Amino acid sequence: MASQQSVPNRQPAPATPAEATGAAQLKATLLSPGYLKLLLLAALVGIPISLVAFGFVSLEHELQHWVWESLPKALGYGVAPSWWPLPTLALAGLLIAPVIVRMPGHGGHLPVQGLGGPPQPPTALPSIVLAALIALPLGTALGPEAPLMALGGGLALLTVSRAKQQEDPRLGLLLGTAGSSAAIATIFGNPLVGAVMMLEAAGLGGPQLLLLIVPCLLASGLGALVFTGFGHWTGLGIGALALPSAPTSSTPDAGDFLWAVPIAALVALVVVGAQWLGWRTVAFTRQQTAVRTVLCAVAVGVCIWAYAALSGRSPEEAALSGQATLAQLAAHPHAWGVGALVLLVLCKGLAWGVSLGSLRGGPIFPAVLLGAVVGVACSGLPGLGTAAGLSIGLAASGTAITGLPVTATLLAMLLIGDNAANATPLLIVSSVVAFVVSTKFRAKPTS
Repeated sequence: MASQQSVPNRQPAPATPAEATGAAQLKATLLSPGYLKLLLLAALVGIPISLVAFGFVSLEHELQHWVWESLPKALGYGVAPSWWPLPTLALAGLLIAPVIVRMPGHGGHLPVQGLGGPPQPPTALPSIVLAALIALPLGTALGPEAPLMALGGGLALLTVSRAKQQEDPRLGLLLGTAGSSAAIATIFGNPLVGAVMMLEAAGLGGPQLLLLIVPCLLASGLGALVFTGFGHWTGLGIGALALPSAPTSSTPDAGDFLWAVPIAALVALVVVGAQWLGWRTVAFTRQQTAVRTVLCAVAVGVCIWAYAALSGRSPEEAALSGQATLAQLAAHPHAWGVGALVLLVLCKGLAWGVSLGSLRGGPIFPAVLLGAVVGVACSGLPGLGTAAGLSIGLAASGTAITGLPVTATLLAMLLIGDNAANATPLLIVSSVVAFVVSTKFRAKPTS
């Protein structure tokens, strides 16, 4: 039979002269003393950057705990009352406005711009750190990832003189990217996510990709080691994006894939809609920035208060980055009624959109929560389960907010844990649909 016939060995096609030249150049670069020094520097820089990043995230986490849990209890409340975000967000606006207006770096880039462009100069770091430590603990609907990456990249640039950066601009870019990777090594729950994100966002291909991946992976691995070790040693939490418990599922069926298309599209439109609101907020705060930043912070507080008042649930669910709420939603998806989930998407979506265009923080964590909420809210549809709805929402929202489908799929796979083997095809379909829809409808930045 044909299957029993021997198949002759096929030799690979010989490399073209251009391919051979490129491979030789890549090998020479990887083994060059300059590149090996860069790897050593990335490793050495990654350790202190990770220590600083650990301290930053731990402090932010402790301040958040004090504002939303310890202080209400000290005032006689078992949990934060529904009106709690009104004074905390007003205070956030009053404190962050002078940082944005007067300090070098203006508190970092606006979250609606994504995770940012080139590494921030070291002179901008004080305002970035201060703005994040004001906005995030007081309830801004943003995450810690963008300021953390800016902190890592800026600290890495401190190790390179301005003369060397001007002599070889790639040196600052590579080292700054490695520093950002080290800083966010575990904030996404796994160091690989941060490294893949940096690579996919860089938009490099071919040999250039390999030149960037090695220092990023090295810095991320050392950063994860530092975060893990100091977490056990100090007992401090860093609030990484993780799901300790998630609904179990079997292999997705045809119904799951059919529902994945409209649900992923819906998630993408929710994210794009919040980004559109963010760009409108940017235009609003361009004039009279200090006063209007305070007004935006108050508006965020009103949105969070409205959720708590109308749903009877904790305002924490609509405030902050959404890490804790995401874990609760995955562990107890039926603790929310559909009405409460819709209200959470509406109120937190509005709060997040305003925050994107006026305050400071990261855009990814709240987007992932909103996607998960939409997926769980839709899980009662015929032929769709809770685990499938959650998976669709996670993958679609991550792709829509980052524009990086590979990174988003990997993040969703790590979040759902044991379900990843079965759910991977569903995650990929959801990511692709969200990528197409968000690319089609995403608002253009305002001039």
